[in-house]
Amino acid sequence: MPTEDHGSTVPRRQLGRYLRRAREEAQVTVKAAADALEWSTPRIWRIENGTVGMRALDVKAMCELYEASPELTEALMALARETKAKGWWQSYGDALPSWFELYVGLEAAASRIRYLQSDVVPGLLQTKAYTREVIALDDPDLEAEEQERRLAVRLERQNLLKRKLPPAPTLEVILSEAVLRRSLEDREAMAGQLRYLAEVNDLPNVTVRLLKLEFGLHRWVAAGSFTILDFPKERGREPEPSTVYTDGPTGALYLDKPREVHSYESIWIGASDRALNEAESSREIRALAEEYVL
Repeated sequence: MPTEDHGSTVPRRQLGRYLRRAREEAQVTVKAAADALEWSTPRIWRIENGTVGMRALDVKAMCELYEASPELTEALMALARETKAKGWWQSYGDALPSWFELYVGLEAAASRIRYLQSDVVPGLLQTKAYTREVIALDDPDLEAEEQERRLAVRLERQNLLKRKLPPAPTLEVILSEAVLRRSLEDREAMAGQLRYLAEVNDLPNVTVRLLKLEFGLHRWVAAGSFTILDFPKERGREPEPSTVYTDGPTGALYLDKPREVHSYESIWIGASDRALNEAESSREIRALAEEYVL
């Protein structure tokens, strides 16, 4: 397993923010920049959102248009070279939707990951049996070979919880009791999934807490499931901003404005205040596992 596997994701996002800032400080609109560079406006948006890699020469052209300083231009050209790095997941081709590739890179770069889940067990904590059924249900027409490729990606993602260098992220999970009572077709496999959740709760960097249905509503419960990613500080660069991630069958939403992140932090705190502690959660999860095999 690679020790540094977030590939080009973080450099792309950082480069996009610096270029957007340079454009705005130069008071150049997206359309004006696109016209001057003979590019499309969607290309400028993709660059500034960090969804595409950049050639150093293209960055130089943008910096010249924005009249950026030679020092900034040189630094951004160096950053552009980093956007060519490959992440491990890119070897799986189209086994990952393009909109999910960005998340996998951010997940690998994060120092802290927080899940609030009301629907399914988070991918980082799913057993093989659980993952197989989720994949089959999400896309019933998928061929067996493609299902196996998607399963392999899921299992590879889970390796980051045991990573040595860079240090593995901390994972904090709040699970609605509904997630645990929504059974797989194979009840024994579901019991195995619950036992696994209790086991990983003993890892030093993993916390799984249960939000029981009897505790009622929490703040903005209608927001549903989401993930908050926090990132380590990197020497010589601004830290990557905390990012809220939510997804659905056709795409994903990434929120990193301070006001947006603060809103989801408040939801997280509200759910956390009502959730059981680790020890209580493990006992409840193990007890529920036993119910599945009676």
